Amino acid sequence: MKLAEALAQRADLQRRLAQVASRAVANARHQEGDRPAEDPVALLAEHERLAAQLESLIARINAANLATEVEPGLTMTAALARRDVLRLRHRLRTDLADAASASQDRFTRTELRYVSGVDVPATRAQADDLARTLRELDTRIQQVNWTADVEGDAGN
Repeated sequence: MKLAEALAQRADLQRRLAQVASRAVANARHQEGDRPAEDPVALLAEHERLAAQLESLIARINAANLATEVEPGLTMTAALARRDVLRLRHRLRTDLADAASASQDRFTRTELRYVSGVDVPATRAQADDLARTLRELDTRIQQVNWTADVEGDAGN
């Protein structure tokens, strides 16, 4: 299976686990003499089965990420870490530029006047450069996701 397929399967398993957990909790108590809509013990067993599948799949995805290169010398694991940090750096610059450029109404000359503590155009330019780098890296990651293989059975 391709890495992209494994990632989609992981998202599906996570969604199914959340649904089963919610159903189990919703049926944990019922009125005496009534039967719950679903058996919480059976749901717990299903949750355990799905959790074991998810654990196996995550381990295989992580192994594939370590073995797969996005570009020479850059593993998928390192690329994902770089992407996460690029997002953090981009978000800060965007938030900083937005906060520094916020207008403030002054009704009298005696009211405090606030000035920007950063060069807004330069900060926005940095954010734009980071966004471009992030898009390029993310595109490359997505391309590799559709060519890289994940070893082992899906375990369905």
